Amino acid sequence: MPNTAQPVLPLDVRNLKPGLRLAVGVSGGADSVALLRALASRGRELGLVLLVAHLHHGLRGAEADEDLDFVCKLAGHLGLPFHWERVDTAVLAAADRATGKAAETIEEAARRLRYQWFRSLLAAGEVNAVATAHTLDDQAETVLAKFLRGAWTEGLSGVYPVIDFPEGQILRPLLPTTRAEVESYLRALGQPWRDDSSNRHLTFTRNRIRHELLPLLEGWNPRLRVHLSQMAELARDEESFWNDETTRVAAQVIRTGRPVRGGGRAAADGIALDVAHLSGLKPAMQRRVLRHAAEQLGFAPDFLATETLRSLAGEGRSGQKAELAGGLLGERTHRELRLSSQPSSATHKVAALVTFQVPGELTVPALGLRLQIETCAPATATLRPWKPGDRVHLRHSSGLRKVKEVLERMKVNGSARANWLVIDLGGRIVWMQGAAVEPAPGVRISTSAVDAETVY
Repeated sequence: MPNTAQPVLPLDVRNLKPGLRLAVGVSGGADSVALLRALASRGRELGLVLLVAHLHHGLRGAEADEDLDFVCKLAGHLGLPFHWERVDTAVLAAADRATGKAAETIEEAARRLRYQWFRSLLAAGEVNAVATAHTLDDQAETVLAKFLRGAWTEGLSGVYPVIDFPEGQILRPLLPTTRAEVESYLRALGQPWRDDSSNRHLTFTRNRIRHELLPLLEGWNPRLRVHLSQMAELARDEESFWNDETTRVAAQVIRTGRPVRGGGRAAADGIALDVAHLSGLKPAMQRRVLRHAAEQLGFAPDFLATETLRSLAGEGRSGQKAELAGGLLGERTHRELRLSSQPSSATHKVAALVTFQVPGELTVPALGLRLQIETCAPATATLRPWKPGDRVHLRHSSGLRKVKEVLERMKVNGSARANWLVIDLGGRIVWMQGAAVEPAPGVRISTSAVDAETVY
């Protein structure tokens, strides 16, 4: 008798809970089509409520229009609701570059816009989660790309199975599955898919890794993709452990304010680290505590900058300073290493107010920073130079302080002072260049180097 068993695609279903309202991001490519077909076939078994989501990026002309039509018809064939949106990626990316809001490639802009749209679906209450079709091959490519860029160990974590946003979750059920398994599954179903011609363009780094570097390296190790995926899992678990440990140890090393004669500490900007305690830590923890402290000031020091600070803490003499890229200043005292922000020649005037939507991401090229801003509800924020009358609540301070006085204590003068940047959200300054601002209720801001990999 003929075999009538339906083909099965391996899925990670641990986060697919009964009753979950799940949007499946479908571009029309093999991976996303396979994910949709696999979830649709198991939707009743898993207790899922599915809808299909497609974002038209306004790129590739008629080819993208045909992708939209293909996904729309597939959703209809499966009897699933279909949500779609169109954005002009090239125009929006050019506008962001012109205003200094973002400095990114078209590929990065498309990814950013895609996740913004997913989060808008979540925020609107349409769904509880969004599933994207990242495979084991995507994981391997991401880890290798980040390794080539000189990523820290957290970068080697690659694609996370789950991303938690304030609005909901992004899930990746296909991460255990190879691209070969995906295509085999679709052929067994007789299900066609769309090929994105841009995936063949070797001008994109990811495509060169996919089509040139990985096949070359697999000549040395045929199981390289699996090993890179396993490395990502190990790195994620390591990071989870280290993050908790770093927070615990940093609380013992970091000091607030400045020591005063006769004992006690006076309020002061910047962050101080006890060098005796810091030097007693293992090098791995020293690096993490130093980077943790710098992040509180809005900096993301690279390897060389971190090693410079380690040397200053361990071998430096009182009064010795290290001026680092982006305006981070390290200063050695008798018992402490002080980190603070200094006026930098890289700090330029913002020609106009930069208004942007939050939750969202903002790149400040002049500072070498990318800010990820999460809020409980959608809102509009503004990046601008400070103005007279502005007040800010600094971390570890008792209340609001005039920005003018904060800048005086930071010894920021001249044109740098006139153009010192803040982010205004609903009339409250939630971020200030070079200062540790007390987190606003419902607002979370994290920073990274401007060349760091965006969420993939």
